[in-house]
Amino acid sequence: MIYRASGRNIYWQEMESETLAIMEQGLCYLTAQGWRFSSITIDGRKGAISLIKRLLPSVPIQLCLFHQKAIVRRYLTSKPKTQCGKEIRVLISFLAFIGEPLFLECLADIKNRYSEFLKERNEQGQFKHRKIRSTLRSLTTNAPYLYTWQRHPELKIPTTTNSCDGSFAHWKNKVKIHRGLSKKRRAKMINHLLGKS
Repeated sequence: MIYRASGRNIYWQEMESETLAIMEQGLCYLTAQGWRFSSITIDGRKGAISLIKRLLPSVPIQLCLFHQKAIVRRYLTSKPKTQCGKEIRVLISFLAFIGEPLFLECLADIKNRYSEFLKERNEQGQFKHRKIRSTLRSLTTNAPYLYTWQRHPELKIPTTTNSCDGSFAHWKNKVKIHRGLSKKRRAKMINHLLGKS
């Protein structure tokens, strides 16, 4: 897990899996060290927004647009079969290029026009279009955090976590080359790589 600011790593911790407790530990450590945040861009981990709002209530939160697109792609695939799914994919492709009011208007329009379609159930009484419903729920829940960058132009908030994600491949390749290292030396190498970034 890595916290990054102004193109450099300011805190990192190696772990089996990223948990909210470890995220909280990192934020508490950084604030104790005197870091003050003008905004935070996150990848969309469940519970991260409520954690940040609890610890740093006045800090604007931006959800990574790339991660939101990936969530939609996971639910709908790259080539949705239904007209509703196709329209959601088109809307998502314009996520970074339209304003918040237009996005919300289009989202509401899709939900209204396809409301009967989304209520359809199968013989077992389950919703037929669960993945589309999940997609719309994700977009509705995350909508307040997709356009934080537009509401605070003076902060120049990054819209994606690409600065960090793009570096991961580079770091992983370096570590992969040295597969035979002991755990201790591997940790030392990772700390060196992350400290230089």
